Amino acid sequence: MRRFQREKLIMNSLLQVKQLGQSLWLDNLSRTLLREGGLRKLIDEDGISGVTSNPAIFFKAISESPHYRDDLAQLRSQMLTAEQRYEALVVPDIQNACDLLKAEYERTVGRDGYVSLEVSPALAHDATGTVAAGLRLKAAVNRANLLIKVPATPAGLTAIEQLIAQGCSVNVTLMFSLEHVAGVSAAYVRGLQRWVDSGGNARSVRSVASLFLSRVDTLVDKQLEAIGGSALALRGQSGVALAKLAYQAYRATFDGNSFAALAARGAQPQFMLWASTGTKNPAYSDVMYVEPLIGPESVNTLPDATLAAFRDHGKAASTITAGIASARNHYDVLKRAGIDMAQVGEQLQSEGVKLFAQAFDQLLVLTADAKQTISA
Repeated sequence: MRRFQREKLIMNSLLQVKQLGQSLWLDNLSRTLLREGGLRKLIDEDGISGVTSNPAIFFKAISESPHYRDDLAQLRSQMLTAEQRYEALVVPDIQNACDLLKAEYERTVGRDGYVSLEVSPALAHDATGTVAAGLRLKAAVNRANLLIKVPATPAGLTAIEQLIAQGCSVNVTLMFSLEHVAGVSAAYVRGLQRWVDSGGNARSVRSVASLFLSRVDTLVDKQLEAIGGSALALRGQSGVALAKLAYQAYRATFDGNSFAALAARGAQPQFMLWASTGTKNPAYSDVMYVEPLIGPESVNTLPDATLAAFRDHGKAASTITAGIASARNHYDVLKRAGIDMAQVGEQLQSEGVKLFAQAFDQLLVLTADAKQTISA
């Protein structure tokens, strides 16, 4: 039996990805996963080494899991705002997930083992409010392996720099373009320099930059279909091309001379994180945002279905630096076809902020209204 278990672990393609230097995080969190052992199993058997959350994930968790029912009923009897009730529910979940991943965080000396908690999407265009909320949530969770999620809006870039400058680790979310990647990495480096100059320990601050992929293909494919003809052959390639070019930009920034002085003081690069990796078009491979994007110093955050699909039939190989010329050519062809990828990124970010705000509003209604029920 033990031999069978060892062979099963060796064959697990998720563990093979980890051996290639990429971290795999779960894009989900709930008390069901925490209390019924699901997250522990994913960590032990699949090498999952991080967790990401967002308002939509927590709305689904709180509305469907019976493990919130009693606490929510008690919180509704207290003189609290809906947002305070929401935080009282999810902060313990974040703490428990951080505790489960503490061993990974310590084993990797702070390079992995993180859990992400997002500030209110209502603050997406409020830098001062974002910084205050980020520091407040950091204090409430009180775990070294917490990442505060902040959107890559113009106000978000200001907040990211300020949070990093105050020693707060950040997961930058809602990135959809190479322009977003450039702005976010610059904000991280500026904040890190300020933190070090003020006497902070460079090793204590961490950041990842979450680039959303499937939504890019969804929008670009619609534009290609409107063009028609030979443009149709370009569908389903833009998200992967974006990620490959973003990884090259990452290497140019963090392997270059401009980051060398900070690196010498122990500063960590801001790893690229592939987000929105669940395939939305059923005609495409269900692992299309995993197999071509495997490589060192990167993270892929997987929803449950994508994680299961890759475990079942995914192929692990170092692929992130393959096909760079093709990715650049794809961008060139899109430009000639009249598709502006920077504009695509701005549209998707604006839509993403609205979608997250809607999910957060639903959460507040759920926690505020005693007439709202959750699963028994």
